[in-house]
Amino acid sequence: MTTFLRLLAKSNKAGALSRACAQFRQGEPDPCRFEVAPESFDAVPGKPFAYWVSEAVRGVFVRLPRLEGDHFAARQGGVNGDDFRWLRLWLEMASVEIGRVAAPIAKGGNFSPYYSAIYLVALWDRETDTFFAFTGLPHRPSLQPASFDYYFRPGLTWSRRTSSGISLRAMPCGCIFADKGPAAFVANDEPDELLALLAVANSRPFSILVELQLAAADAAARSYEVGIIQKTPIPPLPPEQRQQLAILARRAWSLKRTLDTVNETSHAFLLPAALRSRPGAYDPPAIEAELARIQAEIDAIAFDLYDFAEADRQAVNGIEAPTEGAPAADEDDEDPEADVPSADALLSWAVGVAFGRFDWRLATGEREAPPEPDPFDPLPARSPGMLPEEAAPFHAHAGILVDDPGHPHDLARLVEGVLEQVSLPVPNEVQRWLQRDFFAFHLQRYAKSRRKAPIYWPLATPSGSYTLWIYYPSLSSQTLYTAINDFVEPRLKQVGDDVTALRNKGSARTRDDEKQFETLQAFELELIELRDTLLKSAQGYQPNHDDGVQITAAPLWPLFRHKPWQKILKDTWARLERGDYDWAHLAMSYWPTRVREKCRTDKSLAIAYDLEALYVEPEAKPRTTRGKKMGA
Repeated sequence: MTTFLRLLAKSNKAGALSRACAQFRQGEPDPCRFEVAPESFDAVPGKPFAYWVSEAVRGVFVRLPRLEGDHFAARQGGVNGDDFRWLRLWLEMASVEIGRVAAPIAKGGNFSPYYSAIYLVALWDRETDTFFAFTGLPHRPSLQPASFDYYFRPGLTWSRRTSSGISLRAMPCGCIFADKGPAAFVANDEPDELLALLAVANSRPFSILVELQLAAADAAARSYEVGIIQKTPIPPLPPEQRQQLAILARRAWSLKRTLDTVNETSHAFLLPAALRSRPGAYDPPAIEAELARIQAEIDAIAFDLYDFAEADRQAVNGIEAPTEGAPAADEDDEDPEADVPSADALLSWAVGVAFGRFDWRLATGEREAPPEPDPFDPLPARSPGMLPEEAAPFHAHAGILVDDPGHPHDLARLVEGVLEQVSLPVPNEVQRWLQRDFFAFHLQRYAKSRRKAPIYWPLATPSGSYTLWIYYPSLSSQTLYTAINDFVEPRLKQVGDDVTALRNKGSARTRDDEKQFETLQAFELELIELRDTLLKSAQGYQPNHDDGVQITAAPLWPLFRHKPWQKILKDTWARLERGDYDWAHLAMSYWPTRVREKCRTDKSLAIAYDLEALYVEPEAKPRTTRGKKMGA
């Protein structure tokens, strides 16, 4: 027998060790001391020192079949070698070229059992069944990513590397999955079987059996590798328990999704929390309480299925379960969602309504919310809260609104009108919020999984006295010219006329006239600079939504006044000029000769631009026998 002392939860480990040793010498009982025969560790895959659980718990690995078998499977997804090229946030894909789809891709995420939003999509070619213009990787020349045969099937996914506990969630059909977002499947893709597996995989006994296999179970970062999940025992699921577990998992998924219906970047978004005031419509404390009750019921069923004795149940429940934690150093999870102020969320939604993105009729009852989907239904192209394509927008526009009081397209006035439409009080200083606070808030919310994709672009004068708000989904090669001709030039003429009128007053100008004269002159110069910069930027600007927000906005970096975003765009533009992103459509627009020349040696670029005729296959290197190399 070997004696083990478990002091991981003790803050003062030196003192705890001293006391434990004293109790051991005096023969006193100690809950931190375990006496275990080393050979009993053989039952657990990898033979970890799992001394803190009983022999019976370790014996589950021998007594029950592993998850990986004829009926269940767990698989690791593929990699493409360049996420910035092939992955986008779903909300930045405003259009998709014929023959290509934006396939949702599961790629890790925050701790979130049962349900988690899938924010990313991959540029995917249905004809070649791979990432668009993908030609393989040096270590894996295959066009199809790993586990391609399992792509687009409904399943369960989880974050492979995280500092949190393991949390499996439903993965809708139509998705692909990456190496950092592995997936599990059932043989027949039957939804109730998947839901029953989802319940068991999020149960306390399953979590303990997974944790026992980790070589660094209490380290800051855990790697829930596919092999560990494959080796974790799954008990037989009799029909009655399977149905009960499926019902509980379905309800847990629905409750978690309800919490996501107030997040405007989610596929589940319906309305901001301030407009979900109907009794029972959105009540986070009640939802969390019900989720806790459901989890307790699932745990009780799972303990019975795993045949844990009462003493083992109490011991397992006494071990602190790893839950949500800080991101691991190298994981690709989204940043944890900060609490969004309800006032900011409401105003952000009103901006979306003004631009024609969201549907205000859901708040007035003129349109009913669509029914909740099933957990494994394909993800929608539009969230329920978005304006249907055939519906009339709150305000017709050409993709441009403006910060200009009195203008018919003035954004502040439109936001106030939206709030009045849904019978909510209009806060003070909406214009000031738009000028100073909104874009930083918007940029933070529209940033996930290391991508930043703001869709409302403030192109402003240096002082911010005049701002054009460009709606990215409506952006085209004519948008900047429209901004000049329909907004800046008329405003410049109006200001010029006012300046001329004051100048003609001459010595009759009052002190207030002089002050206004100076202000208008400065404003006129800023408008001229804005017009000239827009005109310069418009020349050769051929935006393509497949490039993503960051690259598409990069040529306009001098017009953004938010310094952190401006720096990102300036750096991106420098890399575009350098040739780092020649796969982007903008690169072909600005530097066609350079890009076409690269197509001669880069097959992926040649495929991307339909210029395969330019590509020259390199000659195969002559094979040399070992004898000739040695001079034999």
